[in-house]
Amino acid sequence: MEKKHKTKVGRVVGNKMNKTVVVAVETSKRHPLYKKIIKRTVKYKAHDEKNECGIGDMVRMVETRPLSKEKRWRVAEIITKGKVVEIKPEEVT
Repeated sequence: MEKKHKTKVGRVVGNKMNKTVVVAVETSKRHPLYKKIIKRTVKYKAHDEKNECGIGDMVRMVETRPLSKEKRWRVAEIITKGKVVEIKPEEVT
């Protein structure tokens, strides 16, 4: 019998490290007393073997064995590619 691994879907917010991406997973939950929807964002470090994830990509991650001190997730697939526009400092003013 094969175990089902936990999966999460999130947006890549950092890819500066080699074979590692930082993925922000946003969940929403209703406050028990005030009934207002509260958004909670948690950042996970995930293993990206081919360095193909870019900032803004939506990715699906699966849980895996510990790969480093903080990496416990692996990028299973890139759902959508993000569109990030590079702006030079001279163009801002």
